[in-house]
Amino acid sequence: MSIPPPPGPQGPYQPPGPQGQYPPPQWPYGQQPYPQVQPWPPYGQGGSPSVNGLAVAALVLGIVCLLPGLGLVFGLVALRQIKRGGQRGRGMAIAGSVLSAVGLVLWVLFFTTGAASEFWDGAKEAARDNSAVFSVKKGECFDTLTGSLEGMAYDVDKVPCSGRHDGEVFAVVELPGGAFPGDSRVTDIADDKCFALESDYVLDTWALPENVDVYYLTPTRQSWAIGDREITCIYGNTDAEGSLTGSLRADETTLDADQLAYLETVRALDAVLEKEPEDYPDEDLEANTGWAEDMEGALVEQAAALRAHPWPAGAQKPLEALAAELEASADDFGKAAGATDPDVFFEHYESGYEVVDGPATIDAREALDLSTTPPAYDYDDSSGEDGEAGDGSLNA
Repeated sequence: MSIPPPPGPQGPYQPPGPQGQYPPPQWPYGQQPYPQVQPWPPYGQGGSPSVNGLAVAALVLGIVCLLPGLGLVFGLVALRQIKRGGQRGRGMAIAGSVLSAVGLVLWVLFFTTGAASEFWDGAKEAARDNSAVFSVKKGECFDTLTGSLEGMAYDVDKVPCSGRHDGEVFAVVELPGGAFPGDSRVTDIADDKCFALESDYVLDTWALPENVDVYYLTPTRQSWAIGDREITCIYGNTDAEGSLTGSLRADETTLDADQLAYLETVRALDAVLEKEPEDYPDEDLEANTGWAEDMEGALVEQAAALRAHPWPAGAQKPLEALAAELEASADDFGKAAGATDPDVFFEHYESGYEVVDGPATIDAREALDLSTTPPAYDYDDSSGEDGEAGDGSLNA
């Protein structure tokens, strides 16, 4: 005999079907105990198709305009794949292609019209401005954080030149691009350029105090890497504990027309004086006689320029007297230029040199309201070499 199973959720026992198989169980209330899980239909067998990846990439590149040429290629390839395979993303592919095409046109215009050059010049200028240690320019004054113009400088404070300050900028030299030339080379350039530009800022060398010297800020290898290409030429106090007061500037921005006219004539003569040979006449007579000839020509030119300028009433006589002495000095240097003996050269050389920074020069300067204290020429300086200034510099 058979024992039917106990009643339960399956309901009462039912005999097998016609083919000897049990019928599916009947659940109460028409519900099933678990949901049926349908697998995702494979591609091409119904369901939602996937999005084309190249279409997405084309849209992203088109929006950011980073690589417009690549974005255009991705968009066109995506359209072909979508048409063949039935994927989604046709709108993204079209939008990416259009945006990339527009971006490509803009890039072509950017590089062919010079806009790229202007853009990079502006970017480099901005980087240079942001990375420069000194924000001060020619004619401005500043204080350093340490109060010293030697060593490393990381920042400065711009202050009025009328008060006390550590330094005054008299020139800025722009270095060419390329690889960092090295600390020694940068220092050599600073020596040459700063001392050459000094007289452009201070035409009246007599007005420079004895305690003032030339310093400079130079790029370092680290600051060069972020765009620093400037050498900043500075006036500072030779005393590490000292400072400056008042501007030292003496050029066309601070001098009147008569002062400028006089100082320009002096400048031409000073340029020849600086070229005096280092060897004595008994060592190299030919070099000295050649220089004496140049002195003769410079003195004649200076005297002629002084006579040609319409000086104010109070300065006419002192300037005429100076012109006469310069002509007499030119005669002496002319005789020194023709000397065939060192002793004869010295005789005329000393007579001609008496005019340089002499009483007539002081009277003329006083009449023009210029400094009347001759500078002290010290050829034995801290560098230990004649004619060269001591080393004073800041590094960025």
